[in-house]
Amino acid sequence: MKKFLCVVFVPFIYNLQYAQVAKNTMRDFKGIKFINIEPTALYKPHIDASKSFGVQLLKDSKTVQKYINNGKFHKIKKSGKGYHVQKLDHSRPWMVSKAKATLEKMGAKFSKDTKGGTFTVSSITRTLEDQNRLRRVNSNASLGISSHNYGNSFDISYIRFNNVLKYNPKMEVALEKVLKYYTNAGRIYYIKEKQQRCYHITVRNY
Repeated sequence: MKKFLCVVFVPFIYNLQYAQVAKNTMRDFKGIKFINIEPTALYKPHIDASKSFGVQLLKDSKTVQKYINNGKFHKIKKSGKGYHVQKLDHSRPWMVSKAKATLEKMGAKFSKDTKGGTFTVSSITRTLEDQNRLRRVNSNASLGISSHNYGNSFDISYIRFNNVLKYNPKMEVALEKVLKYYTNAGRIYYIKEKQQRCYHITVRNY
């Protein structure tokens, strides 16, 4: 009985704490339906920061391409100093310039602090269509609007360092020190996602 309760209850706690609180109503954004969600106090700063870049909620590939064409979105390289981007099945390697620059600076600092170590970026920008596809394989994906939907958020795995999938407490501590450094500098917000084993990072419009 105890095992059954753990399996059912833990994801419920996660959704309340990290994601959002549902209002049980559907909204429609240019043909894409999603549940009307009220961000929690923990997640609201991420959404507010995302909206501050003047990027429209990303519906589909055409919306992303519009921002690529007008120079608003910039390509994220598959690897850079201190980081690697894993194969992206449900997100796209494009972000606003400040988010791209912040990721690169975080990677450089992590590399310096760990004497050449690298962390892994596991997710970047998602459209509403991408998010709907992701929910088919991951029930913990956001039911409503995500900060990933605006081009200024990305996830960093805390179980994959130096391209090796293995728990590495020393590297995780080093990564969290980098995250706290940029949080204290007013550059990012971050949340540790235990279900997805990653840090969700949203870059602020500093």
